[in-house]
Amino acid sequence: MSVPLDNGSYDEQGIPVCPRHPQIAAYTRCQRCGRPACTQCQVPASVGFQCVDCVAAERKANPMPTQRSELGMPAAPGRPLVTFGIIGICVAVWVGELMSWSFFGNVAFIALAAQDEPWRYVTSGFAHDRSNVIHLLFNMMALYFMGQYLEPMLGRLRFAALYLVAVLGGSVGYQLLTSAPVRGGDLYASGWATPLVGASGGVFGLFVAVIVLNRHLGREIGPMLTLIAINVVLGFTMSNVAWQAHLGGAIVGGIAAGLLYAVRRRSTAIQLGLLGGLAALLFAAAYVSFAMADLSWIQIVR
Repeated sequence: MSVPLDNGSYDEQGIPVCPRHPQIAAYTRCQRCGRPACTQCQVPASVGFQCVDCVAAERKANPMPTQRSELGMPAAPGRPLVTFGIIGICVAVWVGELMSWSFFGNVAFIALAAQDEPWRYVTSGFAHDRSNVIHLLFNMMALYFMGQYLEPMLGRLRFAALYLVAVLGGSVGYQLLTSAPVRGGDLYASGWATPLVGASGGVFGLFVAVIVLNRHLGREIGPMLTLIAINVVLGFTMSNVAWQAHLGGAIVGGIAAGLLYAVRRRSTAIQLGLLGGLAALLFAAAYVSFAMADLSWIQIVR
């Protein structure tokens, strides 16, 4: 039978065996605890090796410090996975739109429908003009460039939350800055009956977030201001461009970035809670506008 010792175990023939794998002979011992360890349980060290139990105990006693970005927030090194995820969702939604008109009708932001279907405030930021692939490509290119800069700096959860609240801000901004239907007037002349799609509100939010954060970090903001100016001009000169959504997303993105910077040393729960509070205020503003409008004469056919 095996004879347990302080520094390891032996089989019936007196051969040292690995404590984790007693069926395997182990003639090499851990540099830290002295117990034998088989090749499966050896972790290379600066001199020799240590067993997996000692390595686990060391990590528990002295955990690695969290890698932080320039803002002091937990960083997200490596590929911008959330950015790629958003791009993937947008492409999948666009394909769904090509396959079904009803799918487009269920995800587009239409203020008159959003009162009872509030998901539209966010889903519209993942949908794009089904007849114009350039709309999708342009927004995805802008999202990629902004995401690969902001996501590592903010961390994945905060970046995702900032993007979503900026999308929400774009939809709410469009609702507040377009005309509500008037009794006896042309319903379809109202902005509240016009479908809105596109990630532009979220992208403009990322644009302004970069300006706000770079300003606090003492970095150059001129190129980003130029890029925003070009997009603002395009928004007013090109047809079928909702400048209201751009403005709403930009304002909310800037506020969200400012809030994150203000509590950059606080816990993730506090940071996300503030963005959640901002989202709640936006929903409240949207539903106040519903309450102020006379919609009793409108019957929406589903």
